[in-house]
Amino acid sequence: MKIYRPLLAVAAALLLALAVYWYEPTDTSAIGYPGVAMQVTESEERLAERVAANEVPAPLPPPSDSGRLASEEYENVQVLGHLTTAQFTRLMTAITLWVAPDEGENAGCAYCHNTQNMASDERYPKIVSRRMIQMTQHINESWQQHVGQTGVTCWTCHRGNAVPEYIWYEVPEDDERMLGARAHQNAPIDRAGLSSLPENAFEEFLLEDTGIRVQSTRPLPSGNRHSIKQTEWTYSLMMHFSRSLGVNCTYCHNSRSWADWSQSPAQRATAWYGIRMVRRVNHGYLESLEGVFPDYRLGPTGDVPKANCMTCHQGAYRPLLGVSMLSDYPSLAASAPVDPTGDAVEASDTTGTTEEGEPAVDPDAEGAEPAPAGQGAEAAADEPEAEPVAPAEPAPEEAPEAAAPAAAGGGGARRPAPRPAPAAEEPEAAAAAPEEAPGEAAADDQE
Repeated sequence: MKIYRPLLAVAAALLLALAVYWYEPTDTSAIGYPGVAMQVTESEERLAERVAANEVPAPLPPPSDSGRLASEEYENVQVLGHLTTAQFTRLMTAITLWVAPDEGENAGCAYCHNTQNMASDERYPKIVSRRMIQMTQHINESWQQHVGQTGVTCWTCHRGNAVPEYIWYEVPEDDERMLGARAHQNAPIDRAGLSSLPENAFEEFLLEDTGIRVQSTRPLPSGNRHSIKQTEWTYSLMMHFSRSLGVNCTYCHNSRSWADWSQSPAQRATAWYGIRMVRRVNHGYLESLEGVFPDYRLGPTGDVPKANCMTCHQGAYRPLLGVSMLSDYPSLAASAPVDPTGDAVEASDTTGTTEEGEPAVDPDAEGAEPAPAGQGAEAAADEPEAEPVAPAEPAPEEAPEAAAPAAAGGGGARRPAPRPAPAAEEPEAAAAAPEEAPGEAAADDQE
């Protein structure tokens, strides 16, 4: 026994030295009720990496507001014809810096244009870019419950890449095997957090409107027929949210009562809108480009690329850590103005749109549906069979204000005052919110 004591002492000293060597200073911030682990812990190293990954390019010099309109000076300007030529040229230059390759045969303007005939639509990236400008304007106009005044630009997703780094395609159907189909499980991939959870959560929740809630809202419930498979789908989606935003579950939920909207952080209501925004983007804008993308840009099932939360957030609780580029590029904040006669100043793009400029594929008017009002958790207990259909383009009404807070514990502790929000809301991708319809949802935490 005496022989082993020195060895144990050496092993203990080695473990202590390794612990000291690998120790990372951390910073913990409370984000909700005390005593229920509603906090976020970050290391200095991760924070530094996140800041470096979310740098914003310096804006180009402001243009002149006077001069001829782009639609008068150039041919085939379908979306931005209401800008002056100086404003138009500046925005085209910015998009080139944000998106186009900087070397090779198709560098710069040649990525989208035939430089011998700039009006031509023969190159598919030009048609896609035109549709993406419309999508950006739609998000900034109609989804302020999610993006706030921060908004989105091309840089939010592309960040110098011709194709955004984080896109997704539908996964092929399972092949039947001797032991049966694996039901899209037990094949760890990044979209499911490298877990054995289902790999097709995006198809269910960010393309279709499958109900996300699986948890009952009262003790000893009856009538909850959700299966383990449905629960695993929801968990897979929640893991995606967590990784996309770099947060844990309590960023959107009160771990004391996961289902109760009246006790949830305001971010949960923001996320509710974000989920519907992503569905709108995928159905109304990206899928409208079927037949435009070449085969090498399509997925294994022949589908077009689609967006999820990571597309914009890229590991940050707010894309670009809440820094807004929209004030420097206001032409992306809204579509063409309308003159007193009710006619648009510019001609509408007809690629995948109706005569009114709406997406040809209208996912049940998701773009403007408000969070249904109700009374706390009871209103959110059961999801409706169908969401109310609302006008497609106008901005959705604000989420209802939070209900009177319930006690946080047996001692009747009060709910703390809402934490002041940073710069603005998360754009174009949803935060972690496993329920479908907030009842008395917390208001957005935007300034």
